[in-house]
Amino acid sequence: QERLVESGGGFVQAGGSLRLSCAASGSILDLSPMGWYRRAPGKQRELVANFASGVPIYYVDSMKGRITITRDSAENTLYLQMNSLKPDDTAVYYCNSLIRTTVAGMPNSYWGQGTQVTVSS
Repeated sequence: QERLVESGGGFVQAGGSLRLSCAASGSILDLSPMGWYRRAPGKQRELVANFASGVPIYYVDSMKGRITITRDSAENTLYLQMNSLKPDDTAVYYCNSLIRTTVAGMPNSYWGQGTQVTVSS
């Protein structure tokens, strides 16, 4: 069974940093695209950053210059380095990926369970 597991969230003061990880496991042939989303209290889920074809392809405007998305293809792990965090960045952060398990099959979308990021002022 394919799954995504996030880690690295926590409580940090404004200006601090966190590094989120998303480890994919299962019978994986291809993982792409992969991305990080977040849902803040009372707000809709939004795309934070996306990684496809070996490069970052999107960063949300509110976090540009403060975040970097990377991927370790050998370990099937996606990372999100977040610096200069602000209280507005407080949210549950989710990992998402299209995962293909067979050459002829269609990829399916998978979500992790989420990891809480809380930034105090």
